Amino acid sequence: MRKPLVAALFALVLAGAGAAPAVAAPAPHAVPASHPAPARVSAPAVTADTKAAPTLQAVSLAGTVALSNCSGSVVRFPNSADSDPALVLSNGHCLETGFPDPGEVIVGQSSSRTFGLLNSAGTRVATLRASKVAYSTMTDTDITIYQLTSTYATIKNSYGISALTVQDTHPVAGTAITVASGYWKRLYSCNIDGFVYRLKEGDWTWKDSVRYTSACQTIGGTSGSPVVDRSTGKVVAVNNTGNEDGERCTVNNPCEVDANGTVTVRQGINYAEETYQIPACFTTGNKLDLSLSGCVLPKP
Repeated sequence: MRKPLVAALFALVLAGAGAAPAVAAPAPHAVPASHPAPARVSAPAVTADTKAAPTLQAVSLAGTVALSNCSGSVVRFPNSADSDPALVLSNGHCLETGFPDPGEVIVGQSSSRTFGLLNSAGTRVATLRASKVAYSTMTDTDITIYQLTSTYATIKNSYGISALTVQDTHPVAGTAITVASGYWKRLYSCNIDGFVYRLKEGDWTWKDSVRYTSACQTIGGTSGSPVVDRSTGKVVAVNNTGNEDGERCTVNNPCEVDANGTVTVRQGINYAEETYQIPACFTTGNKLDLSLSGCVLPKP
């Protein structure tokens, strides 16, 4: 799930990355920080006999946040109102009180955690504060959702930053995506390579995970980054892990398990957890309600 502090710093020195911010404390995920930010992508020219490719948007860091050990983003759902308390999405393994145990679901836990809000250039423009952990788990998925003391309207009016919208439909293989890390202030662009029936890492198992193509070489500290569909600008997943050493199903070395139980190890490949299931579990006022029809997130 993540390189230890000393190992990550040592890797950066070897890569000639120069000065870098403090890397995350041990927790799930890893890959190179010396990767340049991707250039703006233009849609290819269309001829009379060629179907137009979708126009790709230039994803920025606006709306992402830096946590003490991870990345995250200010998110809203299709039915969220500007007057609702804003939410921050990150990983379950980024929770400040430690990794949730397998089978554990945390709801409504008090929190005053702070987040550095970034603009499109990656400049920190504000410090946001949580009022509680609305939801957190590492079972079936790997997410933490914080409720903030600020509303979307307050954030927009004060800092000119809009929340990222979470897509409420399943992502599609082949989609062009960008992983936007608020911790490193860095963008990683690639495509969705496919979906993993079960992704197993240590004691944890995640369902229907997103596998990236090899271009997304995310590193420690990128955990919790939003995965943005570059054709819609919406969040389709949350970045969470990668196989570092080629080991089989160990911490920092997740393995893929198919429906027949066949295990595949892909060293250097990285993964995310889908987020389309989340909106169905929140009702008016961004209130969590796990009893809602269509809500399939694990329950306490």
